[in-house]
Amino acid sequence: MDSPDIALRVVEPGDLDQLLPLAEAFYNHFGYGFEARCKRALLQGLLDDPALGRLWWVQQEGGAIGYLLLAFSFSLEMEGPIAFVDELFIAPEGRSQGTGARALALAEAACRALGIAVLRLEVEAGNPRAVALYQRQGYGDLGRRLLSKPLPG
Repeated sequence: MDSPDIALRVVEPGDLDQLLPLAEAFYNHFGYGFEARCKRALLQGLLDDPALGRLWWVQQEGGAIGYLLLAFSFSLEMEGPIAFVDELFIAPEGRSQGTGARALALAEAACRALGIAVLRLEVEAGNPRAVALYQRQGYGDLGRRLLSKPLPG
């Protein structure tokens, strides 16, 4: 199936009211907790500091059908700046059309333009459809585990 025309557009501060329901749908899809006021403040912080990353609408025919959140970091091993696809959400009506693959390709192009050497992402182990999508796009398992430790303030 041909993929529809997909574009990434920068999320502006005035867009957060429109974005939050999509973010909440992403969190609900995986059973994660979601507190809108907290997420709004975090997203506003990201938009206020471009050194942290990028937040884009995934658009199809001019309308938002999802979003992609990219976080920046640095890796000595990877020899420079790296980025992490923290969240990629496509609403159900935009799925199975090549939308996610096209959004990733656009994010990769943006990363290249920013001088980012490596793009990483995280996928739920129990989500074989997403794993297959990412592998088709050239993402691979480096044989490591991503471990996390919350650091309460």
